Amino acid sequence: MTQPPPYPGQPSQHPPQQPPAYPEPSPPYPQQQFPPQYPGQQQAAPPQYPHQPAPSYPHQPAPPYPQPTAPIAPSPPYAQPAAPVPVPAPRQAEVPPAPTDPAHPHHISTDARRIHLSHQQRRTDATAVGSLLLHLPNFLCSLFVVGLFAAFFGDFGIVVVLLWIASGALVFHRPTESALARHLLRLRHPTPQERAKLEPVWREVTARAGVEGRAYELWVEDSDGLNAVAAAGHIVGVTRFAMNQLPNGELAAVMAHELGHHVGGHAWSGLLGYWYALPGRVAWRVLKVVSTIAFHVSKAFGCLGVAFVVLLVGGLAAATVSTLYGLPLLILGVPYALAAVGRRSELRADEHAAALGFAPMLAAVLDKLHRQEQHARAEVTARNGGVPVEESALSRLLSSHPDHHTRLHHLQPYLQPQRPY
Repeated sequence: MTQPPPYPGQPSQHPPQQPPAYPEPSPPYPQQQFPPQYPGQQQAAPPQYPHQPAPSYPHQPAPPYPQPTAPIAPSPPYAQPAAPVPVPAPRQAEVPPAPTDPAHPHHISTDARRIHLSHQQRRTDATAVGSLLLHLPNFLCSLFVVGLFAAFFGDFGIVVVLLWIASGALVFHRPTESALARHLLRLRHPTPQERAKLEPVWREVTARAGVEGRAYELWVEDSDGLNAVAAAGHIVGVTRFAMNQLPNGELAAVMAHELGHHVGGHAWSGLLGYWYALPGRVAWRVLKVVSTIAFHVSKAFGCLGVAFVVLLVGGLAAATVSTLYGLPLLILGVPYALAAVGRRSELRADEHAAALGFAPMLAAVLDKLHRQEQHARAEVTARNGGVPVEESALSRLLSSHPDHHTRLHHLQPYLQPQRPY
């Protein structure tokens, strides 16, 4: 039976009960003898225990100290924390300087963008067809030379001739192109730094032309002159001077010009004609050397010896011309006709670059080329004692590039501002 609660002033008949103990708000921190101090409150120095080690917990980690709601000022002998050190912002990756000045009037943007490839990547224009036709006499002479050489193989001679005809396909063989670029054109692969300069510009050129740029290979010529080359079916080479000294817009104009040689068929047709004319060229050089040696030997026998050599060589030449129905005579005019076709192909390549929007840049490049030619001509004049050396009419006819004024004249329609409709 429960006892009624006592009244005020009446002693209780039962001993007073202690209230239940509550857990401490936080475990005591080792070596902490004083309550934590708060900012602004003076703190007494705690007793020092120089020889008494701090308690350790061999089998149990030290209990975590609860985080206070307000910052606690550190007490001696602990060292005051240093002022917060500002964390520097992460360094940006060093970007190499642009190869050209963005403020230059001929600087173009080379940001990557969508490329719309045209349905027709290449074509064969009139200059490419004309080049192939003009190389026909050279091809026939080379065929005659190869036939004479194949006669030494008897029944296998026809196989030798067929193999030589089929060898023209090597012009489009990538390893053969690389060998021609290295040994014939003196080109090399660009370094990673040079490729970083060339590829954005080349991507912009091919994007405007609607051409797959990865189908071509970029090469570099170690030359301090302003020049470029398009060879075989996939080679585009520029000089080190053009790559490092031209604004990227003018470099793009040079590359667009060389791309015009590729898409027009000028590069592969010219190299193919050169390849099939090679046996005839070799035979002609051998014949010249033999004739020169025979002429010098015949001088030892007097006029009769010279007359004998002249009659012998003239008789062979007449027999060859009459046998081949006079076709060898065409070879005398082929170099001039090929030079005329070459000049026309250069104008076509200029028009291709101008149609892609590089007409002002190309005009600036042509002006630099013209200044280089004038400087070279001045050096020749200085070496000649101040007497200018005039270019002959035959030299101008054999030139493979039009003169400066002709090229600028054909660029005028692209340099004039378009009238709004």
